[in-house]
Amino acid sequence: MPTHVEPRSGEHIAEKQGGELRSALAPVAEGSLISRGRETQNDRTTAMRKTDLDLRELLEFAPHGGIVRFAGRRAIILDAVALGILRKELIDTVGATVARGILTRFGYVHGWRAAETMRTAFPWDDEAEWRMAGGRMHMLSGSMIFEPEPVDEGAGGDAAPFAQAIWRDSYEAEQHVVHFGRAEEPVCWSLCGFASGWLSYANEREIWCMEDRCVGAGDTHCHFVGKARDAWGPDVVTHFSRECMEATYAKLCDSLKQAERALRRERRELARTLGGDEDVSGMIVRSEPMRRVVELARRVAKVDTTVLVTGESGVGKERVARLIHAESPRAGGAFVAVNCGAVTETLLESELFGHAKGAFTGASQDRAGLFEAANGGTLLLDEVGELTASMQVKLLRALQEKEVRRVGETKSRAVDARVLAATNKDLAAEVLAGRFREDLYYRLRVIELHIPPLRQRQEDVLPLARAILARTAKRLGRAAIGFTPQAAERLLSHPWPGNVRELENAIERAVVLCDAPLVDVEHLPEDLAAGPIAPRRATSIIPLDEVERRYILAALDANGGNRTKTAADLGIGPATLYRKLKTYEA
Repeated sequence: MPTHVEPRSGEHIAEKQGGELRSALAPVAEGSLISRGRETQNDRTTAMRKTDLDLRELLEFAPHGGIVRFAGRRAIILDAVALGILRKELIDTVGATVARGILTRFGYVHGWRAAETMRTAFPWDDEAEWRMAGGRMHMLSGSMIFEPEPVDEGAGGDAAPFAQAIWRDSYEAEQHVVHFGRAEEPVCWSLCGFASGWLSYANEREIWCMEDRCVGAGDTHCHFVGKARDAWGPDVVTHFSRECMEATYAKLCDSLKQAERALRRERRELARTLGGDEDVSGMIVRSEPMRRVVELARRVAKVDTTVLVTGESGVGKERVARLIHAESPRAGGAFVAVNCGAVTETLLESELFGHAKGAFTGASQDRAGLFEAANGGTLLLDEVGELTASMQVKLLRALQEKEVRRVGETKSRAVDARVLAATNKDLAAEVLAGRFREDLYYRLRVIELHIPPLRQRQEDVLPLARAILARTAKRLGRAAIGFTPQAAERLLSHPWPGNVRELENAIERAVVLCDAPLVDVEHLPEDLAAGPIAPRRATSIIPLDEVERRYILAALDANGGNRTKTAADLGIGPATLYRKLKTYEA
């Protein structure tokens, strides 16, 4: 095999780097491994041993680029980090099981091909030498450091180890830890595949190698054991079989079909319970105000733009955001939600944008943020009105530039996530008060969807209550299937200051206490069982806002001013109660 190295370039480099590099770059010399292999193919007077394999003689390349050959075969030099990124992309795209099958099969073909070439490339003094040369060849390619271990030849049978060795500095374990952290099981999949392919070709029968210790799983070194195919269980067969991807795909399809059938059954049951048509969105919508919200949500879902969802706490803002995601072209991507008011500013920045290893105390490894996790999907920023001024600036930059910078890094990363925001605050008033940036407000409010409170859509109360009752009774294994007329009347007359969330809590309580098919008044929370605050037939109608105000203040007075207990009794959050009380004081 002719070399393409130019002597002048080789001499120039050797003068700078020393005599050792000269031998690595020099043309293949007479008497080298490759030339001995060519000249003595039919003359076995010069024999090879596995210890004769030398990287400096196996590697042929032109210093100006072009074809590189390793042991006479054309080879390509690949960056270990690039292979690690490929592994990550495979696992993220098709899952760990299929990715393991792909990498194991790739390693197997690589090992088989290497053994096939080495068998005919050099004169070996005995068969055992070239059969055992696979570990050294694998090590010379830069994959790891190979340390063979003796095998007990007295232990007969296919269940006995056929080969075993230690791998140190495995590039595969190193890259897995970089991208995924410590694993729960060995991760040197392509290395096991290579060893299996070489041994299978060399011994003319299936020999499969598996790790029983791995640095990627927290061990001090990697260790593999090779056995005959029949000695391994069905799990190992899956990793080496060409059918592993088809089997996994079929299993996923079956699971998806079962989930779809269960969802269709649940919707049909809900439709029968509600006595109406099934809503394809999965939402219970009967009132005209909510119909308009859902219709607008479906229209804006088709356009990839930011949407601000507003409304009181508990009205279902996240449910509408999920509807937008489900009806959008990004439905196949992830839907990621974060409550901006529930996380401190420092942690929220890391949560949204990610952080680099060592960026702060406890940052033991690189971590992607929620913007990156929602790449190709949708990110919901709930309670966006709670953001601090500095976080507002950082969020605005991420929205405008469509890129994020992890905490502790200087480079930016492009992201492709649709952003939806939700708040129970009046952001326009917050802008006027100087607590929310005007530019961020308009950036988020390209489209605004305002969800009316439950008291303004009374037509939805009973359908919602019946749907919640059906789901809750099924989950808790109870027999309740409906409401008595008296209980239904109480549900309709209640102002529901906590909106749908309060309704859900009330129904769950009723289901727990009810042993009969129909929920009665006695099963409802005390404030509902007591009946309406004001007569339903009054000469002068009191506005619902005033009814709510009086009711909340009466409940607070009954609890001796204890706001936490009052909020719990009302079925609303403390923050919602505090905000309403502040409004009443104004």
